[in-house]
Amino acid sequence: MEKPTMTLTRRIQLLIDVPSNEKEEIWEKLYRYQNRCFRAANLIVSHLYLQEMIKDFFYLTEEIQYKLADINKDPMGIFNRSKTNTTARMVYDRFKGEIPTDILGCLNNTIQAVFSKEKADYWQGLKSLRNFKKDIPIPLPVKCISKIRYDPEKKAFCFNMFAIPVKTYLGRDYTDKRLVMERLLRGEIKLCTSQIQLKGGKIYWLAAFEFEKEEHVLKPEIIAEASLSLEHPIVAKTDNVRINIGSKEEFLYRRLAIQASQKRIQDGITYARSGKGKKRKQKALYKTENLESRYVSHRLHVYSKKLIDFCIQRQAGTLILKNQEDKIGIAKEQEFVLRNWSYYELQTNIQYKAEKAGIELIIG
Repeated sequence: MEKPTMTLTRRIQLLIDVPSNEKEEIWEKLYRYQNRCFRAANLIVSHLYLQEMIKDFFYLTEEIQYKLADINKDPMGIFNRSKTNTTARMVYDRFKGEIPTDILGCLNNTIQAVFSKEKADYWQGLKSLRNFKKDIPIPLPVKCISKIRYDPEKKAFCFNMFAIPVKTYLGRDYTDKRLVMERLLRGEIKLCTSQIQLKGGKIYWLAAFEFEKEEHVLKPEIIAEASLSLEHPIVAKTDNVRINIGSKEEFLYRRLAIQASQKRIQDGITYARSGKGKKRKQKALYKTENLESRYVSHRLHVYSKKLIDFCIQRQAGTLILKNQEDKIGIAKEQEFVLRNWSYYELQTNIQYKAEKAGIELIIG
């Protein structure tokens, strides 16, 4: 039976809500947590790989039988505890007192789940073992969040994470983040295990919320077809109605203009007036940082939303994306298209929006 809920993530900036003289100590603590997560993640995935490949590594004879299980529960087991607890206990013992065990437990469960999905590819040599980097997000279990509330004086949502007081910074919120937080306080949606990302001297809360799927009057027998192309980001049709969503001039030319602008700025940096070193000379470049990716992300969200709204309006319960594999193959062969189009990202946006609206998506 299809689940009535789905999990969506919102990226919310957090500010440390303590006096200035105490912030340095808290930043040191957060960076220590991140470093221990980085080390623990690589240790966990290495141990899991060794456990699964132990027979190949040690070239055991066929007569030797073993099972990755607790010997107390299975006589063929080779562990003195459960398989999940082997890596959990290993990182607990190594980093005891340096990081909360709730973080390590959550990290262990996540890596175990991902490893189980990918281990078949490891055995066949189709995929290499994951390598976690130093900027890995810190898991934030729900039990580590307390006293969540809205403070009218600070005009922000405040709570404690790992016993650290923080408040949200939404800025000019053009999304639904404020509405989502208000619904959370009213108990209309559920908060799931989230993550904390430290990037560029800022703290971002990758908050995962469990939403109920939208209810619309949809008919599965009504089928909408959509195709992604370079001329029009999305061409959709159902029955005798056909629409073009976006255009080449709107999307591609604007993207090329941003690229050309950044190229001119880079060429002009050499002749820019100095005075305070690199930062002064590259001031114009900092203003356009991630401008292209932000523009593309926004446009693809707009296009995908218009497609789903079209399906809801026509009561189409089934959406078919036609010839996607062929389109992606063509894009990979043509360097210009691959550089300036985003088939996969647009497809991902359509996929989760369709699931939220209760529309069955078929990718052809």
